[in-house]
Amino acid sequence: MSDQIEGRNPVLEALRSGRTLNKILISSDIERHSSIAEILHTAKERKIPVERLSPEILKAKSATKSAQGVIAYASPKEYVDVHDLLAISKSRNETPFYVMLDGLEDPHNLGAIIRTADAAGAHGIIIPQRRAVGLTETVAKVSAGAIEYVPVAKEVNLNNAIKTLKDNSIWVIGVDQDGKRSFTEFDFTLPTAIVIGAEGKGLSRLVKENCDEVVSIPMKGKISSLNASVAAAIVMYEAVKQRNASASKPTGG
Repeated sequence: MSDQIEGRNPVLEALRSGRTLNKILISSDIERHSSIAEILHTAKERKIPVERLSPEILKAKSATKSAQGVIAYASPKEYVDVHDLLAISKSRNETPFYVMLDGLEDPHNLGAIIRTADAAGAHGIIIPQRRAVGLTETVAKVSAGAIEYVPVAKEVNLNNAIKTLKDNSIWVIGVDQDGKRSFTEFDFTLPTAIVIGAEGKGLSRLVKENCDEVVSIPMKGKISSLNASVAAAIVMYEAVKQRNASASKPTGG
């Protein structure tokens, strides 16, 4: 299934059907007649980002070359929300374990993180609605099928999502080079959401401030940071190691 929908009527029908759209592109010179007005109104109601581009740039992005000034990017999978993720952990009778991504833009990184999250037994991933990559065909391909098994919550505001997690006794742990102690020193047997920052930028200021703690991955080489998907994998498997060790400890008696 292609994640790109082109043309006024196809985009409008996708909106009317309730299909999940990541973003809509509209030519800056297009007139606001009935179909365009409905597209804009529905996108606003559903909080779908709309970006205006020059006719030349939009035409270059068109696969059909007959986009009529409108292109939409659809998700290959439906999103959930944070409360759904909390319910998943409860239904499995497992200690909550989530991964939150703060402004990740590379679909290859997101796909790799989803694949690792599936292998590590994470209960879901949380991403922001704006200024970040969503679920695309590239993400689905890189995840090697894991996208079908790892629920992804798309939230308007990550800081509100953090508050919801905290209200449900989840420890929110940021991973950033500014962290005062190593990630291995945190107790991942606790209900945990780890937060990974954007490529080259790290965690945003407000997200970092709202984390319960910020930890770092010690670096011994010349490079000061890791690829986001690698950093996420390292921390996820520390959580797996700690939880497996805790589960194998004999109970008192």
